[in-house]
Amino acid sequence: MTRALLLFGVAAALAACGSKGPVREPAELKSIEQAEVAPGVLWRKSPGSGDGGQESGLRLAVEPDLLVTADADGDVYALDPATGRVRWHADTGARLISGPSVYDELVLFGTLDAEVIALKRAGGALAWRVTVSSEVLAPPVAEGGIVVVRCGDGRIFGLSAESGAWRWNFDRAVPPLTLRGMSTPVLYEGAAIVGLDNGRVAALRVDTGELLWEEVVSAPEGRSELERIVDVDAEPVAIGGGVFALSFGGDLAAIGAQEGRVAWRRPVKSYTGAAPLGNRLFATDESGLVWALDGETGAAAWKQEALKYRRLSAPVAFGGHVVVADLEGYLHWLSPSDGRIVGRVRAVREPVAATPVLRGERLYVLGRDGEIAVVESKAVN
Repeated sequence: MTRALLLFGVAAALAACGSKGPVREPAELKSIEQAEVAPGVLWRKSPGSGDGGQESGLRLAVEPDLLVTADADGDVYALDPATGRVRWHADTGARLISGPSVYDELVLFGTLDAEVIALKRAGGALAWRVTVSSEVLAPPVAEGGIVVVRCGDGRIFGLSAESGAWRWNFDRAVPPLTLRGMSTPVLYEGAAIVGLDNGRVAALRVDTGELLWEEVVSAPEGRSELERIVDVDAEPVAIGGGVFALSFGGDLAAIGAQEGRVAWRRPVKSYTGAAPLGNRLFATDESGLVWALDGETGAAAWKQEALKYRRLSAPVAFGGHVVVADLEGYLHWLSPSDGRIVGRVRAVREPVAATPVLRGERLYVLGRDGEIAVVESKAVN
């Protein structure tokens, strides 16, 4: 994925966007010397029109009985995850920018016009629609009857899942210059773990919004606002009592989930994300390098440079391998032991819009034009 820079004006409610530096030629794909997996596409469908060419938090929500996708024009489609057959379609009439997320009997979305929309999972009828403080760039998520919503102005809301009514809110100032986009809150042991635009991670009680802890991942440095961008835009990873958070400021930090203290910090600059597999953490950085780090110490086991500048997604642990997606719709299988590329398939025609979703023995992939592909993988005999 790519990210654009968003400049928030102090004196006016205007924003100006630019790129993140010079365009770099992506690495040319080379043939795989020793394939270990044979991935294949089970089916492809294109029910929607995609993100409309804008950076967004639109993604796939995949449940055992339902796959939900949406586009920037406000159309929502629910599909059979086994066949891709459309079960229902809803036209929200909204400028959707994030979601969907499935919670209980609801499907949740955020809009560019500061709205949170909840549709009924069965049939897609409107359950409720409420206004918050600004655009909702990260998918809303829910637990325990509370919907947690991140807004572009730095505010985080807890809404009633039943009615959408405000229950609590939390506020942090947004720096003058940030990346266009924000990480999805991660719900873990009754807390919402939220990456912030100021280079910090906060843990809030889901039921009350109480701040449990807040810790620095990267501190702003440099003279210009561009040099001082430290957004934690990658979705945090919460597992085994720890939180792994990545910053565009150049740090990956391992933080205790209960007390919020940093156990270790390593220099990895990322807006994409990470995934655990075994005792290692695998991360993609802003240059398209794939890193394998020891989960206990942060020491680097290896890094893979063959996919440099291919705008990689966050990794996914799939079938004992590490899978990343790129700007041309390819999925790449890496060996977790040494980083060798051991499999590849072109799932969709356009850049992959979000981290592929693993459900069971299949990966669900969304292209920026709305194309959906379902991929499975078998070992090479």
